[in-house]
Amino acid sequence: MIGDEEVEVVATLNGKPLKRRAKARQHLADFLRQELELTGTHLGCEHGICGACTVLIDGRTARGCLTLTAQISGKSVETIEGLSDDGRLAELQQEFIARNAAQCGFCSSGMLLTAYELVQGGEKLSRSEIREHISGNMCRCTGYHAIVDAIEAVLAKGSR
Repeated sequence: MIGDEEVEVVATLNGKPLKRRAKARQHLADFLRQELELTGTHLGCEHGICGACTVLIDGRTARGCLTLTAQISGKSVETIEGLSDDGRLAELQQEFIARNAAQCGFCSSGMLLTAYELVQGGEKLSRSEIREHISGNMCRCTGYHAIVDAIEAVLAKGSR
């Protein structure tokens, strides 16, 4: 049957080797959620617009709903679970909590990974530059002010 073909995926997922068969046309977000039970990667629009499915592939943000699982072979993928479990998101998470920047939480995983990518750059950025960087992530609860405040606070500390 068309679409049922499988491919072998060999990658690094959250710092650990991954070797698994996946449907050739399966999107990464579905693979993470359904096959690996990593449900922190959310599915919202499924068109790459909302950012809820954001993951890091080789250190750069990518949309899990637009990326085929087969495309991650030979790459390193980080999810919200991996970055949370190893503590790399701790400072951002603390600032999000302190500023109530994670109200319903639906956008939080994608927003945190996008913020993490920004913080890793180590640059001092203006509020408008922070807003520009997170503009691909939709949040219907916060109005973005608290999220920008949280990211700005981490950038001000200069820690990475």
